[in-house]
Amino acid sequence: MLATVSSATLLGVDGQPVTVEVHVSNGLPGFTIVGLPDAPCRESRDRVRAALLSSGLSWPQKRVTVNLAPSGVRKGGPGLDLPIAMGVLVATEVLPSDWCFGVAFVGELGLDGSIRRVPGIVPLVDAIAAPTVVVPSGCEREAALVGRHEVRGAATVGELVDCLRGEAPWADPPPATVEAASGLVERLDLTDVRGQAVARLAVEVSAAGGHHLLLCGPPGSGKTMLARRLPGLLPKLSGPAALEATRVRSAAGLPLPAGGLVVDPPFRAPHHGASQVSIIGGGSGQMRPGEVSLASGGVLFLDELAEFPPSVLDALRTPLEEGVVRLCRAKASVSYPARFLLVGATNPCPCGEWPTATCRCTDLSRARYARRLSGPLVDRFDLRVLVRRPEVSALLSGRTAEPSEPVAARVAAARARCAERGVPCNAELPADRLDELAPLADDGVHLLEHRLRAGTLSARGLHRVRRVARTLADLSDGPDELGEEHVGLALALRADPTCDEVTV
Repeated sequence: MLATVSSATLLGVDGQPVTVEVHVSNGLPGFTIVGLPDAPCRESRDRVRAALLSSGLSWPQKRVTVNLAPSGVRKGGPGLDLPIAMGVLVATEVLPSDWCFGVAFVGELGLDGSIRRVPGIVPLVDAIAAPTVVVPSGCEREAALVGRHEVRGAATVGELVDCLRGEAPWADPPPATVEAASGLVERLDLTDVRGQAVARLAVEVSAAGGHHLLLCGPPGSGKTMLARRLPGLLPKLSGPAALEATRVRSAAGLPLPAGGLVVDPPFRAPHHGASQVSIIGGGSGQMRPGEVSLASGGVLFLDELAEFPPSVLDALRTPLEEGVVRLCRAKASVSYPARFLLVGATNPCPCGEWPTATCRCTDLSRARYARRLSGPLVDRFDLRVLVRRPEVSALLSGRTAEPSEPVAARVAAARARCAERGVPCNAELPADRLDELAPLADDGVHLLEHRLRAGTLSARGLHRVRRVARTLADLSDGPDELGEEHVGLALALRADPTCDEVTV
């Protein structure tokens, strides 16, 4: 007998619909899976058999053939265990075929018959066309985020069979917990940062306009403190951005917040020893999203930027420009979202003390250290600031600095002005509309012309300076035309941090 069950498999951060066809016929007992399954998928034959027997159900002493259609798409992961088991039960007439009509299944099976969660519940359910989806118990809230399906949960195969037969009611979804899932953003307040007026301004401009930020300074100057407080200035994610961040986190197998939807901008801070695959994404087996995708919609913080391998840093250049990562392999090609705000922190020299008198580095060693960051990568940082150690009076005065709440309010107002222009932030203003959206006054033109003729500003840098100046004008509720005040400050905030310092 033949049975057909709907399900889905994960490819990158997107789900691909899969039709599981199970054929049971006379012949020597055996179990065969075809349709380009990977190793975990091929091993489902042993898990399915043990799960059914542990649940008090019979296993057919016949030839069982499972086809995963479409056959040209590679199937990965153990999430097809449950639909294969349901197909076997329908094909052997343990379950009538009409009871599974219009119902899709996603889940891994344990040898004891338990149904376990799998990574990527949100994109998997999104790829399913059936009106009803059965997922592992505890995943109902996550699956309901798609909003198109009637979601059912089951903890064991025996419980699921009883529900499909109508002998037991479907279990109610578990109540939402008040605890946040581990690994989500911890909100830190900007008032903890003493002094650092220029760096605080750069962080505010970065949050308001979505501009990439490079902080350069000696150890203990507050670079990491500033970077970790930047997500608290960003507005909450909503609509497609929140669903995209949720899909990526779900596909990576990371826990979601109690409400299911990721609304806080992500913050990712990988170690400088991370590999290119872990940062960009991919892998030799099942391709997974990297740190740039997990930070999409939020902040990617690279501390000790100069210590990252050059190949990893150069691989960031295309995602910074396009907001997407495209990975092409022999088996498949996938695209991951990568619209993140990059914040880098680095020392000005190997000892970290330049430009103070205690610096022990020679000019040659300092130049060699600076060359660890390629020119094209540094050019993509809209804001580059030298962060000095705060003054002793600022540390011991007891006066509190401006907290994050009013700064976040200014950022939200600036972002609202960006939305009126049809973009989420000024960093995404199209170059062909800068004359319209960021017009220059005469004194602003003279400043930029001087930098361009001196060769200290590239064509890409010109566009980025105009976008930063637009953000500065939005924060101060300035005029439409960008004059010397905003263009000059934008140029100062883009200075080479190893040889310049900004004063405000």
